[in-house]
Amino acid sequence: MKVIALHQQEHDLVQQAAASNRHAQQQVYAKYAPKMLGVCRQYIKDVHQAEDVMITAFMKVFANLKSFEFKGSFEGWIRRIMVNECISCLRVQKKVSFLEDQFYVEDSFNNIESGLSVDDIQSLIDSLPDGYKMVFNLYAIEGYKHQEIATMLGISEGTSKSQLSHARKMLQGLVNKQKNYENGTE
Repeated sequence: MKVIALHQQEHDLVQQAAASNRHAQQQVYAKYAPKMLGVCRQYIKDVHQAEDVMITAFMKVFANLKSFEFKGSFEGWIRRIMVNECISCLRVQKKVSFLEDQFYVEDSFNNIESGLSVDDIQSLIDSLPDGYKMVFNLYAIEGYKHQEIATMLGISEGTSKSQLSHARKMLQGLVNKQKNYENGTE
């Protein structure tokens, strides 16, 4: 019963926000902004720039709220707008380049036991070249498939796979380097 009531409350809140109710829009922003800043931060290294992108994306959320059809998660809908806005921002800044490379290797980076904090891992991801970082985030964190990533970024599916492989390999090296440093072997 509680889940249905919570869903109905969100439904009502979204409808009110779509009707330009400023209080409802503020509630939507307050509820989702912290998590969406985290999403933007995954793509954009500078926290102030990530916040600017998030605010711009929320403006798009509110401008397009009437098009939300209540099919699927509202949070997922907002998240997709955030990701697309991050990609657009990076494209405008021409910070992203992709090497057209059909070579990729499936590796087992997913099961790494690093003992690193979330902030340390984010710092390592931030150190990746922007193309690697974007594909890594879209695949490993957002859960997009290579075909979807290729379409979103205007690259080939093979390039998406290659970028992910290179990102994983680079992250593995960075994690190993960090471990060696902590163990005093570097």
